Amino acid sequence: MNSPLHLPDYVTSIASTALHPWMHLPPWEITSNAASIVRSLLDQTDLQDYVVTDEVAVHRSAVVEASATLKGPLLLGPNCFVAAGAYLRGGNWVAADCSFGPGTELKSSFVFRGTKLAHFNFVGDSILGEDVNLEAGSIICNYRNERADKDILVRLDGALHPTGVQKFGALVGDQARIGANAALAPGTLLCRGTVIGRTALCDQET
Repeated sequence: MNSPLHLPDYVTSIASTALHPWMHLPPWEITSNAASIVRSLLDQTDLQDYVVTDEVAVHRSAVVEASATLKGPLLLGPNCFVAAGAYLRGGNWVAADCSFGPGTELKSSFVFRGTKLAHFNFVGDSILGEDVNLEAGSIICNYRNERADKDILVRLDGALHPTGVQKFGALVGDQARIGANAALAPGTLLCRGTVIGRTALCDQET
């Protein structure tokens, strides 16, 4: 299924990464199949520069502090930093030079080069472009807990469209900035360079 949006408009480098075979899919279809996609990437990656344990591949240049929890399938790229208390689970692909601060949780997501989650963040079922920054306490929600109909909708060209999934967080374009304690509601699409202010709620269904 071709995507109703063009992923390279949000993440300019995607065509040159290991994720290029999936770049024509909707982002919510990519994240819904995160575990299987990451497993296939593990099979295709030259892992001689990685330490691999139980479907967790950590590049030898990455720093993972004691008490961080890494669950497979996971591919953690060069020069990444994972702080004590961080929790990565559910199938994650992380490019080079990314940082996950204390108390951060990343679930079923794809994170491109240079992106930083400061501390006490949650990001679920999302795609984060290059050089994205989430300040302390900001979160990307992935589930419509507040209503009976859990299906996620996204706003494209001013109209709401169904995704066919009940869990999808956000597609966040390159160089976006998410302020401290801000929340992105499920189904958020942020163009490159978008700034979300501190304590703001971004809910594109409204």
